[in-house]
Amino acid sequence: MSSLTSDRVEAGQLTGAWELPEEFRMLRDTVRRFMETEVHPLEEHLPHDATGLPREQLIPLQDKARRLGLWAMQTPEEFGGAGLSVLGQVVVAEEAAKCRMGAFFPALGAFGGNPPNVMFKATPQQFAKYARPIIDGTGTKAYTAISEASGGSDPARAIKLKATRDGDHYVLNGAKMWTSHADSADWGVVYARTGEGRGGISCFIVEKDTPGLSFRRIGVMASFSPFEVHFDDVRIPAENMIGAEGKGFALASDFLIYGRIIYPAGPIGIAQTALDMACRWAKDRDVFGGKLAEKQGIQWMLVDSEVELRAARLLMYQAAWNADLGKDVKVDASVAKLYGTEVAFRVVDRCIQIHGALGLADELPLERWFRDLRVKRLGEGATEVQRVVVARKLLE
Repeated sequence: MSSLTSDRVEAGQLTGAWELPEEFRMLRDTVRRFMETEVHPLEEHLPHDATGLPREQLIPLQDKARRLGLWAMQTPEEFGGAGLSVLGQVVVAEEAAKCRMGAFFPALGAFGGNPPNVMFKATPQQFAKYARPIIDGTGTKAYTAISEASGGSDPARAIKLKATRDGDHYVLNGAKMWTSHADSADWGVVYARTGEGRGGISCFIVEKDTPGLSFRRIGVMASFSPFEVHFDDVRIPAENMIGAEGKGFALASDFLIYGRIIYPAGPIGIAQTALDMACRWAKDRDVFGGKLAEKQGIQWMLVDSEVELRAARLLMYQAAWNADLGKDVKVDASVAKLYGTEVAFRVVDRCIQIHGALGLADELPLERWFRDLRVKRLGEGATEVQRVVVARKLLE
């Protein structure tokens, strides 16, 4: 599996018919078998909008994932993880999303164990205290707080949360919005303003029980709700700063770009599953003296979905491949995120239409996926933001 790590990827493996190299196909097949044999039987008993498994089911599931090497896959090998390349992470994310909870809880949470990426640039002491328990499976998931009410698409300008130095502490005042896992995490990575412009953003570790810290659930159309995080004179030890003062945005920039490549993998995996469901339904459904699949209008909806998913997947693979080769992938990442999330939403919408009224019922996961994928068109930078990134490159 070592060839799946980013430092072993070589140019020229993706050739011919654009088939994944053998080691990536083996990884994909391992995840696929795990989903079919371990995950799908469990999710059959979950409520329609479930956001987690009971602990007595989750722990054995995670133990099985560990034994297969499906744990801490985004964590570099030097920190005790699998150290998958970006392409490897994309392959896993697509397969792991093929379940009812897949948009926000791939593989029902079986493949946990990755701290926020910026922690890989933390001090050894910070890493040991905060990140190591997550990798070892003894700590909960941490959150990352960047977005604010003033806007999340350009964090360098939008961040208003202020961190003021006071002796050997920083005092944080302000609020963050749309923060996932904030209520259940033991700690979070918080970006706050210590100066002006892009060079005035710093990164802090904030523990959950710190006085002055509070959370408010934000109800949204998706099955999974984010939180607003309030900071009211929250005192943070200066030693909890990650990196140097004013270097927070620089620390996060590479991770934000790579995140946009991996982000559409889940939506694409969900949309592929929805398309497979629609094909089976169309072949079985009797309408007007024949099968639904015999109607040209239905055939074209299925074909358009297949074509778009193939294109979205290849754009994502290309972006991941270039990232693993060390290329500048800012535009590649925006193209992959933009197209992948928009296509996935359109495909699931068509599949609901093909299923008719049943597509809206909670007997199937389609309407849940529809709501969850609507959110995915905004996460990691809205579609319009990605268009701005591409346009700037085209017109420079």
